[in-house]
Amino acid sequence: MKAGDGGKGCISFRRERFVPRGGPDGGDGGKGGDVILQADAQLSTLLDLTYPQRFRARKGSHGKGKNQTGRGGDDLVIRVPVGTLVRDDQTEDLLQDFILESQQFIAARGGRGGRGNARFATATRRSPRYAEEGEKGQERWLKLELKILADVGLIGFPNVGKSTLLANISSAKPKIADYPFTTLVPNLGVVNREGYPSFVVADIPGLIEGASRGAGLGLTFLRHVERTRLLIHLLDVSQPSRDPVSDFHVLNLELNAYHPSLTQKDQIIVLNKIDLPSVRERAREIEERFEEMGHRLYGVSGQTGEGVEELLEAVNQALNGMLK
Repeated sequence: MKAGDGGKGCISFRRERFVPRGGPDGGDGGKGGDVILQADAQLSTLLDLTYPQRFRARKGSHGKGKNQTGRGGDDLVIRVPVGTLVRDDQTEDLLQDFILESQQFIAARGGRGGRGNARFATATRRSPRYAEEGEKGQERWLKLELKILADVGLIGFPNVGKSTLLANISSAKPKIADYPFTTLVPNLGVVNREGYPSFVVADIPGLIEGASRGAGLGLTFLRHVERTRLLIHLLDVSQPSRDPVSDFHVLNLELNAYHPSLTQKDQIIVLNKIDLPSVRERAREIEERFEEMGHRLYGVSGQTGEGVEELLEAVNQALNGMLK
């Protein structure tokens, strides 16, 4: 980020007919423009800032005669998603955390305009022949990191049906396909059902074993879990080769390895794809195993909507309990 430099002050003297000693009338330079970051709820990624890595605000104009102050440089406003963290690239210090719509942060301040010679005139120094240079605008490198803000986070291994469930309970339209890592960026959806207060759900892309060490873009995805208040842990028993109980423990170990606070978040455990005949046969066995561990298991079908209302009721009760 490079803010605009301030304009130079002007050296000028008033010269008019019948005014032989008009005195200095050099105006001040204009202030340089600021570089401002502003939160915008309409944005969901930082992709727009990936390629233009240098941003410059305009310089202030120089002062002119007749005590005319130079025009200030226009501010450069850069829009970022709500949930963006701004850090100093060298020190890693956190400078700003955008949590509100339209929240602003001056990333680089424009330089002050130089004073013209009219500002230096005194009773004993009536004809100053000097003026100030404008100050340089602030220049710095910043690191922007996005951590999505959502009430509920959908977590689970790839292809457990997170995007399908999100599309069922909200108006979001995530990409859905029968292969791993279909979702490459978190999707947000607002759940607005009659009888429930609305809340925001984030589909956190598929996590895998080793995610806390960067496997499967794990570090890219795990940071979004930090901002959620409640987790819905989706499990899939449609694949005979996978053990849902083992998947549950593996993913929680990855959350703990990334940051221990993530495993302290409340989780609602959901068995998805119960509309499949093969799943119904195994569902009772899986449910009993979770009950032995002290967990309740909810069965849903993101495709048909079976069990979804019961799940939303549980989510609503959990979120209300957090507010009390």
